[in-house]
Amino acid sequence: MDQKEITVEALADLVGGRVVGNGAKKITGFAPIETAGLDDVTFLADKKRLSLLADKEFDTVIVPHDVEEAFGKILIQVRNPYLAVALIHNYFLEKPFVAKGVHPRAFVGEGSRLGKEVTVAPMAVIGDNVTIGERVLIESGAVIGDNVSIGDDTVIHANVTVYKECVIGNRVSIHSGTVVGSDGYGYATDEKGEHVKRPQTGIVRIGDDVEIGANACIDRAAYGETHIKAGGKIDNLVHVAHNVVVGENCLLVAQTGIAGSTTLGRNVVMGGQSASSGHIHIGDRVMIAGRGAVHNDQPDGALLGGTPAIDFKQWAKASAVFNKLPALQAAVRKNSKAIKQLQGSVDGEDNKGESGK
Repeated sequence: MDQKEITVEALADLVGGRVVGNGAKKITGFAPIETAGLDDVTFLADKKRLSLLADKEFDTVIVPHDVEEAFGKILIQVRNPYLAVALIHNYFLEKPFVAKGVHPRAFVGEGSRLGKEVTVAPMAVIGDNVTIGERVLIESGAVIGDNVSIGDDTVIHANVTVYKECVIGNRVSIHSGTVVGSDGYGYATDEKGEHVKRPQTGIVRIGDDVEIGANACIDRAAYGETHIKAGGKIDNLVHVAHNVVVGENCLLVAQTGIAGSTTLGRNVVMGGQSASSGHIHIGDRVMIAGRGAVHNDQPDGALLGGTPAIDFKQWAKASAVFNKLPALQAAVRKNSKAIKQLQGSVDGEDNKGESGK
């Protein structure tokens, strides 16, 4: 494979940075500080740790914008080193799509339309009347149900299942073991206590530039759509229930669960093992700390923690007190006992006074 080569100046232009030093230096890769070589670019996010750059082989470092000098290294000054690293690392890893066509051991159903540039790996199964765009990779063991639509530049990793009639956008990545479009959890209970299944006849719609981790479950709607809007990033082992709407650019961290018919605004962040009840609205830019459980509507910009979730600052104060509760309880008992004794003494003196009258 041909190695990419780019000047420091061009890398700085790519990330909106400023070069201090030799901008004509040629860079051929990215690596962390521990392993970076002479022609690699590396990064340092915390200027307090500049000493890590001393006596290292590499020449070029991405640094915060207020770092002006670091052991004679060539610097790319940026406002957000982590964002710059992501852009540069992706640049070096990016490869042109190689279309291998449909493997003889894959199955494609009747009436399906596949782009001219696709790769369908062995043992993948594509149902009837499926539409697949250009530069799409379907890995081994993936199952694509009837009447599914998949946009351009999408990757369906091994052993993913996409149930019938679901819609997958452009530049989507779905990792192994994830299930898109399984039935939502809906039952009605009769007078005998027996549970009657409510039909789940809707679909799942996944917008452009969404990434879904491994072993996540996105349930189809009871009717209408479960919708993951553009730019969402969903971690491993997340469950999104029927008729949920996840707004643009939301982050759902591992083991998050969202109950049915809840809607999330834009740029919501739900920490690991957090959850929401059903039929509520969580506004734009809300952040929920790990294990937080939201039970009611939340306004834009709310910061929440705890179960049930409350204002984050209040939750942090309550958490700090929690470890002190045994000592506080002992102090309350001791003080209560002392108050009783004091009250007894006061009552005794009052009784003596009454007797002397």
